[in-house]
Amino acid sequence: MTDAPRARVIAIDAVAPTRVTLRAAVDTLRAGGVVALPTETFYGLAVPALDAGSVRRLFELKGRPDSKPLLILVDSVAMAETVACVTAAARDLMMRYWPGALTLVLPARARVPSVVTAGTGTLGLRLSPHPIARGLVELLGEPVTAPSANPSGLAPPTTAAGVLAYFPDGVDLVLDGGATPGGEPSTVLDLTVDPPRVLRQGAVAVRDLDPRGGSIKTSRASSR
Repeated sequence: MTDAPRARVIAIDAVAPTRVTLRAAVDTLRAGGVVALPTETFYGLAVPALDAGSVRRLFELKGRPDSKPLLILVDSVAMAETVACVTAAARDLMMRYWPGALTLVLPARARVPSVVTAGTGTLGLRLSPHPIARGLVELLGEPVTAPSANPSGLAPPTTAAGVLAYFPDGVDLVLDGGATPGGEPSTVLDLTVDPPRVLRQGAVAVRDLDPRGGSIKTSRASSR
C-alpha cells in the first residue's frame, strides 16, 4: 500500500511574491488542486470559486457543513461585478475599505455555483491586502475561496507547518510565506437587507461604517 502524496511546499516572499511562484499556485488551482496560502491574518485554503467540483473538495477536506456559505476573494471592484450585483452603496464601501478587512454580502450572479452560496443566492466578497492572496487572484483571473486552513471547528493556523499538521496529504501546494499575525477576521456586512446588517464584527469597527448610528444593524451570530 502506497502513502498518499504529501503537499508540495514552496517558500514565497510575503511582501513581494514572484510571478514564477504564483504561477505554480495558479497551475495547481487550474489542475483541480487545493493551495494553502498566507493572508493578513491566518493561512487559508484556496480553490477557484466558480469551480463547483473544487469547492466541494474543499468542503470535504475541511469537514465544513454544506449549509455554511463561503466568502470569496476578488482582485478589484470590476471582478466583484462579474460574480455579484454591486449596488452604488456597495461600490462606495469598496472604494473606501478595499483592499481591507471588510466583506460585503451581495446578491450572487447566476454563474456562481450554489455550493458556494449554500443556496442562499447571496455572496460574500472581499479584496485582501495581502500581496500573495491578491497576487494569486490577479494572476488566476477569477475569484478564489480562501477559508482558514483548518478542519472545521479547530483553530486556524498561522504557519505553513500548522497547515501541514492539519492536512499532511489533503493539500496539493503550500505557499510558505512565514508566520502570519493572526488577529481579528474581516467584518461581514450584509447589503442584501435594508437596513444593512453586520453579520460578523471584525477588524473594521461598526462605528466606522455607521458613524451617525442607527443605519446599520448588528447580529450576534452568523451562518458565514
